[in-house]
Amino acid sequence: MNTDFRKSTVYQIYPKSFRDTNGDGLGDLRGVIEKLDYIKELGADYIWLTPFFVSPQNDNGYDVEDYYRIDPRYGAMEDVEELIAEADKRGMGLMFDMVFNHVSTRHEWFRRAMEGDPYYKEFFFFRKGKENGDPPTNWESKFGGNAWEYVEKFDEYYLHLFDVTQADLNWANENVRKEVQKIVRFWMDKGVKGFRFDVINLISKAGFADDETGDGRKFYTDGPNIHKYLKELNAATFGHDAQIITVGEMSSTSLENCYQYAGRDAGELTMVFSFHHLKVDFMGNEKWVLVPTDFQKLKNILFRWQTGMEEHNAWNAVFGCNHDQPRVVSRFGDDEKYWKESAKMLATIVHCLRGTPYVYQGEELGMTNADFTDISQFKDVESLNHYQILQDKGLSASDALRIVQIHSRDNGRTPMQWDDSQYAGFTDEGGDAPWIGVNGNHSRVNVKAQLADPDSIFHYYQKLIALRKELEVISCGDIHPLAENHPSVFAYRRTYEGHELIVAANFYGRTCQWKEAPDLTGFGRVIGNYAEESRPADGVWILQPYETAVWYR
Repeated sequence: MNTDFRKSTVYQIYPKSFRDTNGDGLGDLRGVIEKLDYIKELGADYIWLTPFFVSPQNDNGYDVEDYYRIDPRYGAMEDVEELIAEADKRGMGLMFDMVFNHVSTRHEWFRRAMEGDPYYKEFFFFRKGKENGDPPTNWESKFGGNAWEYVEKFDEYYLHLFDVTQADLNWANENVRKEVQKIVRFWMDKGVKGFRFDVINLISKAGFADDETGDGRKFYTDGPNIHKYLKELNAATFGHDAQIITVGEMSSTSLENCYQYAGRDAGELTMVFSFHHLKVDFMGNEKWVLVPTDFQKLKNILFRWQTGMEEHNAWNAVFGCNHDQPRVVSRFGDDEKYWKESAKMLATIVHCLRGTPYVYQGEELGMTNADFTDISQFKDVESLNHYQILQDKGLSASDALRIVQIHSRDNGRTPMQWDDSQYAGFTDEGGDAPWIGVNGNHSRVNVKAQLADPDSIFHYYQKLIALRKELEVISCGDIHPLAENHPSVFAYRRTYEGHELIVAANFYGRTCQWKEAPDLTGFGRVIGNYAEESRPADGVWILQPYETAVWYR
């Protein structure tokens, strides 16, 4: 398999929504095995699977009850072993999603803690409340409400930065760290070739006090011992295998910390996910609002991270959507009139950047946001909580629903659209209805239709993935922002050992002019989303709605 992470592409699968082979309405591991040839045809090198361990599924598997057992709804250990082996035969590696900031309150460690076992109570953060009976701090859970839950038996509270059933682990306890290392080694021994670490930069807490901003982020984000913990984990586990790639999901992180997380010689992680570029349609850090995308902010953030990480020999994961995000073509493109053009444009911007691209299932088809019209169709705990919170703040039910429709994580979790049958080929005819509704546009947006169409979004992604392997200027080159203040154009230059690449994109659904465009003499177009090639004339480049092109010499 291709083990150069710079030339690799990772395909993310949300197993619950990928392919159901036993007709119970839930995706399963045999469904992933069944579709390995499809992923291979796309050109991916690694397959990232979101958690399929035993879990009560209060947060769709990110509330892990047992890291060593497979949830029966997904399959069995034999299925995992077969999946790893079959992927390896096709030159692909498996990347597992490890949730180590917290565990389910049904995990043995927490159950033992609740029985009063002092050894396991130290695995978590149990604290006395304030003298007036309030929780220990005013920190806010990321899913809404206070981040502390009262336990009458102890007259103490435990910390949960996420759902009340997700208790935070105390990484300051060496025994916790040793248990985590043991879990990673177990899956390495099974042949896993990659690890994605969920919200890993939250594991080091800086103490417990009220936060004047109210959310508590400054006390647990990129904490004082985070680099120590990651170096230790690296040295004890995956650092011994050069074939293994790792990526850390970094919540509200800083560029300065990410130099260290993903520095070439840092001894921590291969690369990082940061999310600042996906907050450009937020109001500050508040996502449950409706505001237009700030295009200039998007460019500023992406270019700052691209050039900053390069200057410090550090590596990014680059992406437009995942299981926690709305569909990128609905969010930043046009999922109706210019659906195909805008989906290809957004892909081009990401795949030619400096970093390892991640493709989320269905992104390569231009899958769109869910077309849900009633709150009863949503399943995501965060969305349901905030639907109520928005109304508690005075919004009408219809306005709260509109915000949820735009921002809900369920937009990325509707079933994969394989064909135009009743359940989009996710569940075979006669099986149970899928656990969450199928997008109504699956009759036209599906794998079967796109494999037959040489101009499809799928084939465009396929070519972008191949170009990264073919052209070292993409995988290894420097990046130089262009058109930094243009109101419509996203463009940059890549350079490497005498090779040059220019990427240009019109971010909007109207024709635009790029004055003082680069001279393309000697360049040839290697990919673009319009049949007709457009070049600058007299220093002016006229770009059609959502037009993008990549030029190379």
